Amino acid sequence: MGTDAPEGPVHAGRLIARRLRANGIDTMFTLSGGHLFSIYDGCRSEGIRLIDTRHEQTAAFAAEGWTKVTRVPGVAALTAGPGITNGTSALGAAQQNQSPMLVLGGRAPAQRWGMGSLQEIDHVPFVAPLTRYAATAPAAEEVATMVDDALSAAVSAPSGPAFIDFPMDVVFGAAPDPGGPGALTVPRPAVAAEPEQLQRAVDLLAGARRPVIMAGTNVWWGRGEEQLLELAQRLRIPVLMNGMARGMVPADHELAFSRARSEALRTADVAVVVGVPMDFRLGFGAVFGPETALIVADRVRPERAHPVAVAAELYGDLPAVLSALASAGIGDHEAWIGSLRDTETAARAAEAAELADDRAPLHPMRLYAELRPMLDRDAIVVIDAGDFGSYAGRVIDSYVPGAWLDSGPFGCLGSGPGYALAAKLARPQRQVVLLQGDGAFGFSGMEWDTLARHGVQVVSVVGNNGIWALEKHPMEMLYGYSVVADLRPETRYDQVVAALGGHGELVSTPAELRPALRRAFESGLPALVNTLTDPTVAYPRRSNLA
Repeated sequence: MGTDAPEGPVHAGRLIARRLRANGIDTMFTLSGGHLFSIYDGCRSEGIRLIDTRHEQTAAFAAEGWTKVTRVPGVAALTAGPGITNGTSALGAAQQNQSPMLVLGGRAPAQRWGMGSLQEIDHVPFVAPLTRYAATAPAAEEVATMVDDALSAAVSAPSGPAFIDFPMDVVFGAAPDPGGPGALTVPRPAVAAEPEQLQRAVDLLAGARRPVIMAGTNVWWGRGEEQLLELAQRLRIPVLMNGMARGMVPADHELAFSRARSEALRTADVAVVVGVPMDFRLGFGAVFGPETALIVADRVRPERAHPVAVAAELYGDLPAVLSALASAGIGDHEAWIGSLRDTETAARAAEAAELADDRAPLHPMRLYAELRPMLDRDAIVVIDAGDFGSYAGRVIDSYVPGAWLDSGPFGCLGSGPGYALAAKLARPQRQVVLLQGDGAFGFSGMEWDTLARHGVQVVSVVGNNGIWALEKHPMEMLYGYSVVADLRPETRYDQVVAALGGHGELVSTPAELRPALRRAFESGLPALVNTLTDPTVAYPRRSNLA
């Protein structure tokens, strides 16, 4: 009776692909580079789908976009030197968003290190501050273990990007395949919050008359969306959401609020701040009233101290924390809910004039009024804009979690096409709608070639006002003039998209918009509706420089 001969050494590129497969990863984003040939060969052999972009920044943003939609780490392979440096903006965004992802880098040969090889630079020192793990593979025998270690570091709270680079002589080498399950397929032990702090929080909620929940992205990473909704419904607590938490309580739920945010946070007697850092988006804590007792919950304690006093701190497994909070006594919050609903309703009513504004070029609010009825309930909305994106955040509602993709606190423009590419590949049956400013289009407009080549039907709506509105209006308010804040008016981004293989249309009046959007959705192609918007309109805000 014969036996199968043991497998001999496997080249390192194939080992990488096998470890990705073992961890449930089947897609990699990249831009062609010679340092990566062995990894490409491994992916081809192991059935890992390769999606190539026109700029490494987009490949890395696509990896983060994949993570945001699926909660499985996205992977990008970037060639040595400029390939890695081009991807660092996406690493910075992923770090601040706590998005778990993996970047595999090419690297000049180790045997010739320091001799001046093409694209030779040590990536690790400048990548390490942005990542949870950053290392260079020293030998083919180390490759498989390092992929597992990097992925484990990426998903461990606080999650974030991980990085490994592979010298060409190492990645073209061979080593035995260790096999076994991937690090991501092994259950991770839950970390419990401190019982004393948890009891303190339960007591605060039990005695609250005006409680509110402020939920953010880390609820998504902590997989606590079901428990968040349960907590809100059981204790009858109004909920505000930002980032990836949008939609965890559907926008049309009686406990979901957005326009009443300022009043709710200022006048609440107890606020549960869960998965949200107290950064500029919460006024560094100043949005809360002086008498508001703060309960802070997150996966791990933040590195920086909170800028305001906190009554209870709950760090650990968020589903368990939120479920425990739901055991608090149920108070009578109906008057409080009714008061906030009145504020919410009045604020929405006050928007009616702008939503119906008939000017041409369009008011951004009118643009979104025309778009909203065309969005599916589970549409994935991607934001790649400043001023134009602020309007979207105000009036485009979310009904399911994991369906709102913006660049987060890093505020990096150009992220949108990568996010949208990954979202549509990961969720091909759902609408993916990209909302871009004309400034943002300039960062990654060539990625419409990527979308067309890979047959990815994303529909983009560009708010084309011919200026950098987020800078022009505040600068004019401060100085009475603006510089370096103007773009070419009425640029035909739609023609660019058509030339790259997509569907493009220009819209200059409100009546033209909805028919153009309908044709874009029905085109079967990646599509862009280039909408001329009024450059004199500015989103009302306090200083964004704080």
